[in-house]
Amino acid sequence: MNARDRAQFEDFMTSRWAGLVRLAFGLTGDRWLAEDLAQTALASAYASWWRVRRADDPDAYVRRILINASKSRWRRNRVAEQPAAPPAEVPDPAADPATTVGDRSALLAALSTLPPRQRAVVVLRYWEDLSEAEAARAMGCSVGTVKASCSRGLSRLRELSDGAPGEHDEGDEESQPTGRTA
Repeated sequence: MNARDRAQFEDFMTSRWAGLVRLAFGLTGDRWLAEDLAQTALASAYASWWRVRRADDPDAYVRRILINASKSRWRRNRVAEQPAAPPAEVPDPAADPATTVGDRSALLAALSTLPPRQRAVVVLRYWEDLSEAEAARAMGCSVGTVKASCSRGLSRLRELSDGAPGEHDEGDEESQPTGRTA
């Protein structure tokens, strides 16, 4: 990489760092892991900078790298690692849209209960404020998948915020299977 490309990448990196950390934090709920993921994404972008800068949307390209790194981390550690509840107050390295939410801990705890795809879609759509098409490009899936995942994720978050109305006690008749045997 020549000096001009290096300077171009440094400008790109410094202007995108806070947003990438914010996205990774929404995906993981852990500030330190978020910084590691952002650093991993930028290291990958640096290694293939010639390809990133020629992409139609370099920001989407790097977001995709970050989401893939997050998925890889989740796949690698899903059996061995059990994330703890986030601390009551997590310091944020950048201005964070979630600060307007009254109970940030509850939001992060609720997000951590969602499956990775639903969590990524909700974070991209409502935390990063991407359109359905942009979120679909960032995740490498169809707009319909984004809509469905977003709908399911938001529904689950609503259940959690309302005290989980869809759950029943084991003794309730509604919770028993109807007409099917295992």
